[in-house]
Amino acid sequence: MHTEHPDAAELAALREAFASGSAPADGTALGWAGVRAFEARHGVVLPEPYRTFVAEIADGSAGGPPSCGLVPLAELPRDWGDGRPERVLGRPFPLIEAWLWEGDEGTPAEELDAAIEPVFNDGSIVLGTDGCGMYWHLVVTGRHRGHIWLVTGEGATPFGDAFGWTTAAPGFAGWVAHWAAGKDWFDAAEG
Repeated sequence: MHTEHPDAAELAALREAFASGSAPADGTALGWAGVRAFEARHGVVLPEPYRTFVAEIADGSAGGPPSCGLVPLAELPRDWGDGRPERVLGRPFPLIEAWLWEGDEGTPAEELDAAIEPVFNDGSIVLGTDGCGMYWHLVVTGRHRGHIWLVTGEGATPFGDAFGWTTAAPGFAGWVAHWAAGKDWFDAAEG
């Protein structure tokens, strides 16, 4: 996983995945000026290859991934909801391992809510949703910078073969390649 410099092979694979009929890149690329403006506004530098993808290939895709489409950089999925706390991309994403908070009866509700809020709102951009409150995040700040996480109402799980639930390579390019190959997100659990 390369987060600081674009990898030519990863970019070629992304171009191919989003040029196919199953995931046409219908959002025009944002361009480098647009990417830099977003980064300056939020005090972050997007990880590669997502940074180059948004600047040169596409800023969103209705065809996926995920199942409801890749949302443009400065947007949130339609089902994100109103009244949520402000998202702060410059604060570090708080997790480095999976966390299932549903059923945590040992922590008072207010403390639990305060601990969960940064998982949804800090240090990541939301790539899209698979519906039912299942959001795919790309971490832009913190120890897991460049990794993809699935964040739901029940918990949060990192994506990539190193974490054990999938056979996919980590990061944006691995996430897209896994989807383009038609594999289930958590295919390691199937065997």
